[in-house]
Amino acid sequence: MSLMLDLSRMREAHERIERAIPPDTIGGAEDEAYRVSSPVQLAFGISKDGRQFHLVGDVKATLDLSCGRCLEDFRFPVDASFDVLYLPHAENVGEGELEVEEDDLTTAYYRDDQIDLAQLVREQFYLAIPMKPLCRDACRGLCPQCGTNLNTGSCNCRPQRTDPRLEGLKSLLNKSDREV
Repeated sequence: MSLMLDLSRMREAHERIERAIPPDTIGGAEDEAYRVSSPVQLAFGISKDGRQFHLVGDVKATLDLSCGRCLEDFRFPVDASFDVLYLPHAENVGEGELEVEEDDLTTAYYRDDQIDLAQLVREQFYLAIPMKPLCRDACRGLCPQCGTNLNTGSCNCRPQRTDPRLEGLKSLLNKSDREV
């Protein structure tokens, strides 16, 4: 299944496109922050204005993520909307440093009259994933001493709540106790 949208075949000014994409088609490297675990539902309207293409739609899927506290895998549903303006790719003319404007965050570029829909979907996944994914809000994480998952069991480790940066002050406290 091709995930390239051929813009040269677009005959109307407005079209509606819907695709069900198999999870293994989205691809990505082994070190991705997620794994796609359900078919991806991609639906969008596309408007043509000269060489500009405006895509407005949504992407739905289920991702497998690793919890940021307990490291267990969990399912994360994605239902993300997007609104992206595609412009033809132009060579960088070396204008120097420019400030990123609000419109730059919703602008993308295409080459050879094709838009890579897999790239669009991957971008939406990265935007939908929280900075620190948690399997649940009340996740207790791992014991810092023995590594036991505190969501599924308990351990007999005593929590050490000393800050090594304060050890010098602790010795002063002990010295003043002896002088009294």
